Amino acid sequence: MNDSSAPITDPAHKRAVRILVAGSLLNAIAFFSAAPFLTLYLSANSHLSLPVIGAVVGSVALVAAVGGVVGGIIVDRTGAVRWIVFGLVIYAGVYAGLAIVDQTWVIVTLIVLIGVGRLFVEPATKKLLSLAAGEGGGLFRVRYITLCLGAIVGPAIGGLLYLAGPVYLFSLPCVLLLGYAALVLSQAETLSALEGEPGTGDLGTFRFAEVARDRRLLAAIGAGLVTFFVFSQIDSIVPVFIDREEGESAVGYFAALLIANAVLAIVLQAPIEWASKRMSRSALVVTGCVGFAVGLLLFAALPIHPALLYAGIFFWTVGEAILLPMPDIAIHELADESRRGAYFGLGELRYLGFFLGPITGGALLGSGAMLYFGVMAVAIFLSVPLLARAASSGRVPAVAEAASVA
Repeated sequence: MNDSSAPITDPAHKRAVRILVAGSLLNAIAFFSAAPFLTLYLSANSHLSLPVIGAVVGSVALVAAVGGVVGGIIVDRTGAVRWIVFGLVIYAGVYAGLAIVDQTWVIVTLIVLIGVGRLFVEPATKKLLSLAAGEGGGLFRVRYITLCLGAIVGPAIGGLLYLAGPVYLFSLPCVLLLGYAALVLSQAETLSALEGEPGTGDLGTFRFAEVARDRRLLAAIGAGLVTFFVFSQIDSIVPVFIDREEGESAVGYFAALLIANAVLAIVLQAPIEWASKRMSRSALVVTGCVGFAVGLLLFAALPIHPALLYAGIFFWTVGEAILLPMPDIAIHELADESRRGAYFGLGELRYLGFFLGPITGGALLGSGAMLYFGVMAVAIFLSVPLLARAASSGRVPAVAEAASVA
């Protein structure tokens, strides 16, 4: 098996890194061109209530979070490459189906199946990234930048395609994901070399009792769950709130917010890295929580003036850039090479926040906007003690070096 701490000098290793980065970019563009518009699509094309819509969209994270544990163990047993391809084919099939169906129950079923694809793709991809990243997880930074680029390009295209109709909205990610699968298949030997021979141990050797004793890992998962619970609002319930207030202009506002969020996430990397070297861990974490909370309260002030949305997205992005990278980098530091798939698969449990968040958010928004935004602004501070426990001793790793968004 390759030494993940070795510098990336081997040509085949460099080629594998380029493939993983290119695939991450294709995956990011595919995701952000369609997934952020799912709540609006369900709201416009079904009679489902807001909590139910939140549950449907959140079910993607539920299936991936619960199934990711098993998916990660299977990846360690049989190799990552085949499961990346398998998951991508499921993704592409789902989007192809969404482009042509109109029955509510079929749409709901297909959206749930996105989670099935994810439970294989995410642990397998993160295992290969971790093996290729070396000491400090520098490759996770590159992946984060590709996600940001996808979040710039994807919503801009998706906003236009949403207005054109579901055939156009869902065809693009289908094509991009099939392209990603073809890329992985064409370079399967190169990617497989990163992990060497798949493990031969019994599936039962990954014992939860062992993990339960690793309190840093559990803290990382718990912190990620809280953070994602709040973060999930930006592409699930917040757009519904904007739609209620702004009507036909909502899609344009929402797409612009996502693009601004992605651009700011890149621009803010340098100042946050600078701050991380001069602030204590606790102070940096609290700063991130304050960023989320202020952003939420500014979103709530949309009825005063739409410009407050853009002030809100600035503070929101500060919180995102500080808090979101920490769980993945902690797992990268903790995971044994032979069990990286299992560790990252277990880490998917924090994506339960993406299931619970939209359900809770939909119910709260139904009871009043101020209650909704107030509860979310307070909830993010639950991550403070968990992130303090999960972080490395001393200062938090520089965000620009440790960034990774699910």
